[in-house]
Amino acid sequence: MSVVENFEQIKSQMPANVKLVAVSKYQPVSSIREIYEQGHRIFGESKVQELVSKYETLPNDINWHFIGHLQTNKVKYIVPFVTLIHGVDSLRLLQEINKCALKINKTVDCLLQMHIAQEETKFGFSPEELEKMLNSSEFNKLKNVRICGLMGMASYTDDMEQVRIEFKGLAEYYKKIKTSYFAENEFFNELSMGMSGDYQLAIEEDSTIVRVGSSIFGERN
Repeated sequence: MSVVENFEQIKSQMPANVKLVAVSKYQPVSSIREIYEQGHRIFGESKVQELVSKYETLPNDINWHFIGHLQTNKVKYIVPFVTLIHGVDSLRLLQEINKCALKINKTVDCLLQMHIAQEETKFGFSPEELEKMLNSSEFNKLKNVRICGLMGMASYTDDMEQVRIEFKGLAEYYKKIKTSYFAENEFFNELSMGMSGDYQLAIEEDSTIVRVGSSIFGERN
């Protein structure tokens, strides 16, 4: 199937309340244009240099989501135009985003990344770390970032029951955090979980954003 056919098939499976991020990292601009011409506007990149290059090349009404591990020294390059930063995994990173946003009088939307997988290599807060940060005076000083929800990546495994347990746990924790810390916040309404191999499970467990790359574009070179 072509890129467009893959996209249309996946798009047709999306409930109205779920945003599809077409993960375009390592994909040529021509492939992104094909999806763009179908009316799609949300694309995800995980390398800052590649994202900046594509932003400068492609139409300016694209909503760019940064979905990779973001280093503090690269924040300034994407803050001017990024729509949503998915993987904020430390107070230090949040402070840097806030600092860069303040300089250009902008508020940047962010998701806080939770560590839900069994692998050690995945980034993210533990519940204790997250709540410690949310209760801190440093966090409450940040006025140029807007926390829009949580994000998590499940274990890389063929055991879909394990994946479901991880998604279910994150969805329950999201509700707890929303009630405890963001009850008055209309923007805290996103739960980003699910990728090409498990997005249908994620949607069943109340994900509002799924990140799908290889199922649309094919395997990356």
